[in-house]
Amino acid sequence: MSVNNIKLIGEDKAELEHYMPDKDKIVSGNPAQLIWHCFDNKDETFGAGIWQGEPGSHKVSYTEDEVCFLLEGKVIVYDSEGGSITLNKGDMFAIPAGFSGVWETVEQAKKLYVVYEK
Repeated sequence: MSVNNIKLIGEDKAELEHYMPDKDKIVSGNPAQLIWHCFDNKDETFGAGIWQGEPGSHKVSYTEDEVCFLLEGKVIVYDSEGGSITLNKGDMFAIPAGFSGVWETVEQAKKLYVVYEK
């Protein structure tokens, strides 16, 4: 394997995908999202890219483990028991597979993400 197999992660390194959560998952606002998915391993269980979200909130249910680094903005993640965590630019965090709750993008946010799905 050579250095040609190394993938750079960035907005200019992948096709832009526009995404909107299903209407039944939207809690408030207009949580439109942009995704630049830059890498998948050969069996597509591990991937990485850049995500950007507009203000709004939507229900989430994670089937994958995700590690994120918030490049811009502010988000609040709520669990189903009423707990929450506020995340700001510069925060690095992990969301485990099996987590469900609400993701609120308070101000336009951008994150670097790495996901693993068994």
